[in-house]
Amino acid sequence: MVLDSFSLSDRVVVVTGGSRGIGEEIAVAMAEAGANVAPVARSEDALEATAERIEDAGGTAHPRTLDVTDEAAVTAMFDEVEDSLGDVDVLVNNAGVNPFFGNARDLDGEMWRHILDVNVSGAFYCAREFGRRVHEREGTGSLINLASVGGVVALPYQAPYTASKHAMVGLTKSLAIEWAPAIRVNALAPGYVKTAFTKGVRENREIRADLLDSIPIDRFAEPDEIAASAVYLASDAASYVTGEVHVADGGIAAQ
Repeated sequence: MVLDSFSLSDRVVVVTGGSRGIGEEIAVAMAEAGANVAPVARSEDALEATAERIEDAGGTAHPRTLDVTDEAAVTAMFDEVEDSLGDVDVLVNNAGVNPFFGNARDLDGEMWRHILDVNVSGAFYCAREFGRRVHEREGTGSLINLASVGGVVALPYQAPYTASKHAMVGLTKSLAIEWAPAIRVNALAPGYVKTAFTKGVRENREIRADLLDSIPIDRFAEPDEIAASAVYLASDAASYVTGEVHVADGGIAAQ
């Protein structure tokens, strides 16, 4: 019975930023757990590869391009997914950017606004639309916001990214209170994961050594390790979990 509670059979899941990295692995893991999945992202070509993996895992895929900062496009995406797959039960807000690494003194306003717009505003637009639809149908759902270890501790030289992920944690807790009991809202906070997103720091010998020194488990995470946590938060196994920040960082934040 305990194992059955991890099943996502017949549920509909939307994963933003679902074309690569953690988002792709989450989309595939949701399908492996029984869900039908709509991976959405800006790149149509990359989405096709994710869709093939979802189908191979036994799920029905509905890939769709989306700019999460476009409110009208977010509404249209939900309409299309519902027409194709049915009511959305789970939203994973994974889309994010982190193009700045340097001293905050050198950060210009345009870059600051871009990072906050995608990482925070885009996530809010998707969450708001999901929340409205679950409320209107008097249903239930699970919202998972991808934060970061940078949402619970400081990441030097990544001020805008750190600020955006702290904002995601705050948004998660606020929505969890507002939308309970119908919608469980949790944040998933990964540490450093083997994706293209972290390739630059992982391939810099000096930075890599410093990072590994800060990780008690002494390695970077595999994307599917983070995806497993997302399946848990989406499933009935986490039916009494809301407003939580699930940290999967190899022990960084524990120090």
